[in-house]
Amino acid sequence: MLKTVLESDSRFGVIRLDTKTKKIAEVGCCAQIIKHQTSDDGRSNIVTIGQQRFRVLDITREAPFSTALVSWIDDEPVEDQDGLLKLSDTVLSALKDVVSLSGKLNDSETFLPEGVPQIPRELSFWIAAHLGGPAADEQQQLLELKNTGSRLEREFEMLDHTRRQLAARTALKDTFSNADQINN
Repeated sequence: MLKTVLESDSRFGVIRLDTKTKKIAEVGCCAQIIKHQTSDDGRSNIVTIGQQRFRVLDITREAPFSTALVSWIDDEPVEDQDGLLKLSDTVLSALKDVVSLSGKLNDSETFLPEGVPQIPRELSFWIAAHLGGPAADEQQQLLELKNTGSRLEREFEMLDHTRRQLAARTALKDTFSNADQINN
């Protein structure tokens, strides 16, 4: 498949496979290969960037790799741009808190990487792509949402929940550290 993709426009579809049901999701993302390296034994490493979401209309070929007829998915138009920007700022603040509190728990100073998107739509996809842990179901649900505000609201709920848990764990850690210092 990689050879075929590289000989064309370097784009291919990525879609979730439910390992229990063996069914693919209805919505996936077009990825473009921006860097590739083939080792002597024939294995390849690729770096991709997600571009556009799609909905599978029909599987046109199953082997040697699947191909499909798809339709592109766009987000719904934003009616309240100011409200969306405020929500985006709130989500970004929650994200910064989660990263900071995670660092405190691990006794390390942690920051968001450079280049975190500032545009609400792009931020919502960036956060969805960087969810940690067993989040495949949640990532798929976020990918399928066609409203940037709804995506950001759901991400805020997750981040705020995580922030509260991390704050409680940090407070407990600080309390026990202080108790240990007093007892020694």
